[in-house]
Amino acid sequence: MFTDVAELREFYTSPLGQLAQRTLRRQVRQLWPDVRGLSLLGLGFSTPLLRPFLGEASRVMALMPAQQGVLHWPREGPNRTALMSDSLLPLQDASIDRIILMHGLEGAADTHAMMHEIWRVLTSGGRLIVIAPNRSGLWAQSDGTPFGHGVSFSPRQIKKLLRDQLFIPEREAKALFFPPSQSAFWLRTASLWEQLGTSWLPALAGVHIIEAAKQLYAPTGKLAPAARYKLASPQPASVGLRVS
Repeated sequence: MFTDVAELREFYTSPLGQLAQRTLRRQVRQLWPDVRGLSLLGLGFSTPLLRPFLGEASRVMALMPAQQGVLHWPREGPNRTALMSDSLLPLQDASIDRIILMHGLEGAADTHAMMHEIWRVLTSGGRLIVIAPNRSGLWAQSDGTPFGHGVSFSPRQIKKLLRDQLFIPEREAKALFFPPSQSAFWLRTASLWEQLGTSWLPALAGVHIIEAAKQLYAPTGKLAPAARYKLASPQPASVGLRVS
């Protein structure tokens, strides 16, 4: 089950959500420091991580599950978001260079179908970043954040899912070692906990961040038919996304 888009918006406009956003942006940027000339797609609820790529990537867009709902983004300029089915993306084969999946895997009814579609729309040199809650971390145990809803994962589970769908896991990181608390003390000391956690307490990370490359050889069996329609510029009803 996906978290409602209004709850996601509320979290990412809170002090804790803003801190989580900045922390995850840094990790993603370390993996992808330069996306000039590439097309970038966010799946699930990934708009908190996409803004730094505007004006750099050749194309930036976000697709959000119909069960979750959709928000207009960015708040300035033309809308770049649309609804999707998590098992059928409205994109042509091999049309996207980079994909970020966040707040998507844990709510999907069929994770294999979702990953199959991601494989289909990625180019031959395409790469995927999966951000998913760590089942042994504090964030997965707290229903006060979006990472506490749905299924949580171990890194082995994520990597097996990726390999099963013809991805090659290549690099990984962990983040959100500070507790999921709005307390001023924890917010002030969050950077310290991130440094300590990375070195000494990796099992307590709030999320796993795994980058994978698309395997180039054809999978066994038939691929699902490609969605033969282009992504338009929809104008969904907006509830005022304020994620910076």
